[in-house]
Amino acid sequence: MRKGFVTLLIVFVLRPSVQATDKIRIGVPELNAQFLPLALAEKRGYFKEDGLQGEIIRINPTVALAALVSGELDYWTVIGNSVGAIIQGAPLRVLACYVPGSPSALIVRPEFKSVQELKGKAIGLNTSGGALESIGRLIFKHFGLDPDKEIKFLPLGTNERRFSAMKQGLTAGTMGSPPLDFLGKKMGFVVLARAYELFSYPTSGVIASARKIKEKPDEVKRVIAAGIKATRYIRQNREGTIQFMTEWSKIDKEMATATYDSVLKLFNDDGSVPDKGLLLVIDELRKLGKVEREISVKEVADLSLLREAQRELGIIGR
Repeated sequence: MRKGFVTLLIVFVLRPSVQATDKIRIGVPELNAQFLPLALAEKRGYFKEDGLQGEIIRINPTVALAALVSGELDYWTVIGNSVGAIIQGAPLRVLACYVPGSPSALIVRPEFKSVQELKGKAIGLNTSGGALESIGRLIFKHFGLDPDKEIKFLPLGTNERRFSAMKQGLTAGTMGSPPLDFLGKKMGFVVLARAYELFSYPTSGVIASARKIKEKPDEVKRVIAAGIKATRYIRQNREGTIQFMTEWSKIDKEMATATYDSVLKLFNDDGSVPDKGLLLVIDELRKLGKVEREISVKEVADLSLLREAQRELGIIGR
């Protein structure tokens, strides 16, 4: 019954797709800045240059992984949940990374001047055991605090509820990605730490099934290259990117500008997957999945087509 429901949901989500050989379906979980590259690649015509037409589909992460394995979805953009699925045996691979750091920030009430001052305090989250908690735990570890004993994470749901808890003094802070930092600052809160400034933690890129990689390696390579072109555009064209963000994320220019300024340093310009950062993701998700054996980068990532794309773009020597 559950399997049938998931299949029905996949069909419903993907129904708008036109079945054409040159059309590729790319899944994103949210219309957030870290998932801009492939959407921008379609907008700027980078896919069209290589004979592809990209359709960006907003889709639930769990459904997306099932659709990716079944072939109903061609590419996925979230590295974290993909690695978790691969660890559990899903036939997927991380192929490229456009955002090698997490955009998550620690946002707190203004009386707290350092992360260490949060010892013994409560931090509001959207949910327990999710990506925000993982990043939050790593931030506190970085500053010498034990997140198991010295920080209390509270699942409070929406941004509004988390900010309300801060106003009422029920929590000291929260974790969130842009534009949450912008919204928090407007309410008088401050950003104490940004994850990407402290450690590498790949969040967004290109993920595909083993079958896709085997059957259509040239298509995969073209998708990777289009994303690299898009990240270069993001880094070099502030106004054009801000304008695209207002359209894609449906936010006003003030918020788009603040978001761009917050995330600009997140994007690389060559699609590289940082080994150290990917190992950190693997380790965190391995612990969460209670997998005891060690897992190497090669078990979750296939970088051969990335290197071919980089050669063709002149990033590395032939």
